[in-house]
Formats: sequence, structure tokens, C-alpha cells
Amino acid sequence: MKEIVAVHMAEGFEEIEAISIIDVLRRARIETLVVSITGKKEVTGSHGIAIITDHLFDQVDYDRVGMIILPGGMPGSKNLLNHDALGNQILKFHEQGKLLGAICAAPIVFGNLNILKNKKATCYPGFENQLTGAEITGSNVEVDDNIITGKGAGIAIQFALQIVEKLKGKPLADELSEKLIYTEN
Repeated sequence: MKEIVAVHMAEGFEEIEAISIIDVLRRARIETLVVSITGKKEVTGSHGIAIITDHLFDQVDYDRVGMIILPGGMPGSKNLLNHDALGNQILKFHEQGKLLGAICAAPIVFGNLNILKNKKATCYPGFENQLTGAEITGSNVEVDDNIITGKGAGIAIQFALQIVEKLKGKPLADELSEKLIYTEN
């Protein structure tokens, strides 16, 4: 499996989720592309923090990418949902069995694309009704085949470590967890 992941940024993204995921993946030496879907490289989060992305959506060669990740936040998750080209790319990844990850409200993108049918999933409380066909677990992080979902900002590191485990194995995820002084409750 390709260890290149693409974290997709939309206006109104949740800053803790995006930055934590990017940081943990890069610490694991996983090539992590930060991709703007806005048409400009600077994207502003839901709490007014702007970041400069690596690439615009149209510049990414998705044949080289092994995983698409969606940080949550509002209105970021709705903006991700409304980006048709991203939705088409997610559907293509799902058909190919490539990895997909979404945290907080962003699993609504997967739900609205009907790729959660008969899969365990979790999301930020209140968005469960948009995870069409999913078995909602309420867990902090849920992994079902090629889809990883997370509940919210407070578990962004746990979510990222689960991605590391899926891509590079549990020993590296455990090593990073120890270095980050991360413990699950």
C-alpha cells in the first residue's frame, strides 16, 4: 500500500484535528500532503487560524496517494461534502479499497456518498443521522475495513495513531504514543 496520505482542507476546518493528524503522520515519516479544496493555498479554520497548504486539489496525482483524510469542523465538513470532485475521488478510492479517514463531523461526507453501509462508524455527536447505513458505535475511533472514523477534536491524536498503525504497524504507533506521552482514557 502507498504510504502517501492527503489531508484535505476546506474553509472552516477544525484546527486541532487537522494539525494533530498532519503532525503525527509526519512524525511517523508518512508522506503527508496538505491539500486545499478552496482554489487557494491559504485556508482558514473554524477558529480563525489560517494555514498554508502544500497543494491545490487539482494539482494532486491521486494515483500516487494511498489514503484520503478529512478533518472535521464546521462549516469545513459541509464544504468538503459540497466539493464534487473530492466526492468523486473518495468514491474511486472506496471502489479500489484504498484507505479513507474522517473525524468529527467529516464522516458525513462518507455517509452522504453511501459508502458506510453496514460499516461501523463514529462521528461528532449530533451528526449520526447523516452516516447513512452505518452501524454507529459511539467509540472514539472506529476502523472497519478501509474506513477509519473518529469522534472529535479531543481524540485527534488517537485517530492519527490509528492511521499510523494501519499504514506502518502497531510497534511504530506505540512508539509514537510513548514519545507524545499520549494515553487513552
